[in-house]
This record gives sequence, structure tokens and C-alpha cells, in this order.
Amino acid sequence: MMLITGASGQLGRLVIDNLLKTTPANQIIAAVRNPEKNADLKEKGIQVRQADYNDLDSLVAAMEGVDKVLLISSSEVGQRAPQHGNVIDAAKQTGVSLIAYTSILNADTSTLILAEEHVATEKLLADSGVPYVLLRNGWYSENYTMGVATALEYGVVGCAGDGKLSTAARADYAAAAAAVLVKEGQAGKVYELAGDNAFTLNEYAAAISKVSGKTVTYQNVPEAEYAKILVGAGLPEGFAAILANSETGASQGGLFSNSKDLSTLIGRPTTPIEDSIKAAL
Repeated sequence: MMLITGASGQLGRLVIDNLLKTTPANQIIAAVRNPEKNADLKEKGIQVRQADYNDLDSLVAAMEGVDKVLLISSSEVGQRAPQHGNVIDAAKQTGVSLIAYTSILNADTSTLILAEEHVATEKLLADSGVPYVLLRNGWYSENYTMGVATALEYGVVGCAGDGKLSTAARADYAAAAAAVLVKEGQAGKVYELAGDNAFTLNEYAAAISKVSGKTVTYQNVPEAEYAKILVGAGLPEGFAAILANSETGASQGGLFSNSKDLSTLIGRPTTPIEDSIKAAL
């Protein structure tokens, strides 16, 4: 039995879609906050169980009879470590044989503020005694392409300088997570998951120009100014600051890796950024 936390989210649903290619639906458990809102999963034959990252008892109940858990990192930045700790405690209490955790690329050496909670979670896993495997995910291509319409109108703005970004499509990371769940002998492995073909934001702007036929340029601005732009676009100040810090980290190589772990796991090249741009357009 495999349990997916955060199963109603974008990544969780893609992982389930991949698992269904090789795994009977009744061996998949979707752990969600609101089961009544996920009737479509139940209709596929998947077990849908209520679980909340903040509620240890709900997590313990959801993990009854579970062998493997995919711990998809919480979306609540600032609350992740205690929430992930609850999942790990529940797994320990119920005798789970493996936790696969979606961490961040180069977590052990990363200077990104965003990495801090991932590093804390990795330590919780190491101290727990529960066998685990780390899926250190790089940036999603969608982090950029969801704003492609704005980029077409105003250009690409950021503070990543000439830093290279080893992004891949969310679907690529989902396929990798599913592959690890169905494999045996994964305990103790660390996968640095990154796109095959890194690019700078100048190259990203050029790719948008090529795909759209409209000239798009990249404007590099100071980190503080970029954070203000993000706030102006509607992001909370704290999260905007974290994203701006991540871009500065990218300028120093923090979101780059030449690892081929991702394409090796999924058995094909990762999705090129041009394809993600086309999908967004």
C-alpha cells in the first residue's frame, strides 16, 4: 500500500496518474484534507483518507496498513518542519517501511532561505529511524511559465543574473516520484532531480520570443526591487522575499545541477523549457 500526502495538489495528482499505469488503484491511498472534494479519485478506485499535516492523529489513522509514504512537502512555507514532523512521527508509529520526501535541489549545500525547512525535514528523517529516500526536486518550469502572459506584455523580470536554472516540468518530477515508489531498495538513496538542459533568464526570454513570435527581453533588477514587483503582483511580502532570495541564489548556482538522476528515473529526457512555454501559451 502506498500513501500520497497532499494528494489533491497538482504534484500529488500527477504522481497518482503515473502510479495508475503500473499499480492497482486499490493499492494507492490519497491522503487529503477534504475527502468530499476528491470524489473523482475515489471513482478511480483509489482509497481516499482524511489527513491533515497539522493533525498527528489523522495522519496515524490514514497510515494504517501503509507500506510506503510519499511525503510531498507542505505548501505552507514557515510551517513545513513541524507539519512534516507529524507525518514522520505517524509513519514511525504505524511501522511504515519507506518515506520518500520531496526536498529541494542541493539541499545540503543550498544557501536559499527556502532550503532551510527542507534541511530541517531531512534531519528529522535521519533521526526518526524510518527508512527514507530523498527526492531533491529542482525548480518547476511552471514557476516561470505560469507568468508567460505577463512576460509577453512586459518582458521577463528577475534577479537571477546569468545564473543557470535546471528546471523541469512538474510532470517530470511526478513521474520520478512514482518510479521511486514502485522500485525496491530505495532506502538511503538521494536523488538530485533537475532538468537536462539548464538556461538563464536571458535564454528563457529568447525561448518565449522564439515560441510566440514576439520579442521578449529579460530585465535584471536588484533583489529588493524584484521582491517589491512580486508584492505588486499580489504575493504576500514574506513569500515574495523568499522567491526573490531564491532568484539571487540562482545567480550563484543555487538552482543548477548537471545531475541526470531525473531523466534516468523517468527513462526519457526531461521536458524542454520550450515545450513548457508552448503548453502555457
